[in-house]
Amino acid sequence: MRRFFLLFFIKRTKKLSNGECPIYCRLTLDGNRAEFGTKVSTDEDSWSAETGKVAGKSKKANVVNNDLENIRNQITEIERKYELRGIPLSVEQIKNEILGINKESQGLVEAHTTHNKKIEELIGKKYAPKTLTRYNTSLNHLKSFLKEEYNVNEIDLRNVNHKFLTDYEFWLNTKTKCQHNTTVKYIKNLGKIIRLALNNGWIVDDPFKNTSFSFKDVDKPYLTSGELDKILNKEFSIKRIEKVRDVFLFCCFTGLAFIDVKELKEEDITTGNDGKRWIRKRRQKTKNMSHIPILSVADKILDKYKNDIECIKAGTLLPVPSNQRMNSYLKEIADLCDIKKKLTTHVARHTFATLVSFLIIRLILNNLQS
Repeated sequence: MRRFFLLFFIKRTKKLSNGECPIYCRLTLDGNRAEFGTKVSTDEDSWSAETGKVAGKSKKANVVNNDLENIRNQITEIERKYELRGIPLSVEQIKNEILGINKESQGLVEAHTTHNKKIEELIGKKYAPKTLTRYNTSLNHLKSFLKEEYNVNEIDLRNVNHKFLTDYEFWLNTKTKCQHNTTVKYIKNLGKIIRLALNNGWIVDDPFKNTSFSFKDVDKPYLTSGELDKILNKEFSIKRIEKVRDVFLFCCFTGLAFIDVKELKEEDITTGNDGKRWIRKRRQKTKNMSHIPILSVADKILDKYKNDIECIKAGTLLPVPSNQRMNSYLKEIADLCDIKKKLTTHVARHTFATLVSFLIIRLILNNLQS
């Protein structure tokens, strides 16, 4: 139990020009002490050290005592505010708020929450839904870390330092079982909140200044030509599995990300100078324009679903399920095709970048030579 004491007293050694003694407030919390002047005074003989008030019921006594009671109420309100926000309180913070120095501290969780709300309002305009999911996950991890490691719900941004960051990194690695690069992503998400705090003047020092968190190079899995052929030639008796297989293959032969395939529409298809069909679409993540030739496999898949009821209703070209269902069905496809790799749309994109692109280049070279 934290022990908090408040004491009003007069300083007899600092008498004012009118002969009165200034009244000070002393705050003590867990052995830590802070003092500040209350800006009111009284004559030495009228002060009651026992009650911490001006004795008597004169007009002067009532005015001074009311001022002291207001200060007491302010301190109680500050205590209550910090307690509700789960922020550890110090006597210096109380003193600073009473004196108007850094009156309103900014909490890290509060700043992160505000940032996420702004992201949510810009979904579809500036950000993708996946971006909000990523930042919400980061916020939830941060809340869990504060609760488990500090037993608080909030922390003042000014208390985020090098040790806090390294402790958070260790917690992410050990408690959430995050891989190194995933941990770094969450740390960098936190870095964005710190940059906002610096830009808004909530903090002066950058805790990341002498701290470095870097990604490790990892092997990006992709399918071999044999594995791609297995999926391409496999017949599925279950329609939902067949549809997911076709969407996955479309990603393999176009290199499009999951969200870009999900939102692919008729207006994204154009005819090039060569008379062949191309995908001309701005990527949602980078906003860069993509120009992708539609190879025969991808073209057949588009043709297969041109009259699909689900596609017609959604106004899209392919029956793409949710990302969660997509990954679940891809696991079934890998098992049915006896492929040991974990299939994801990222694997499909890497397959396009490594295998399919290579085959396209080889085909172009062969045509030039013939």
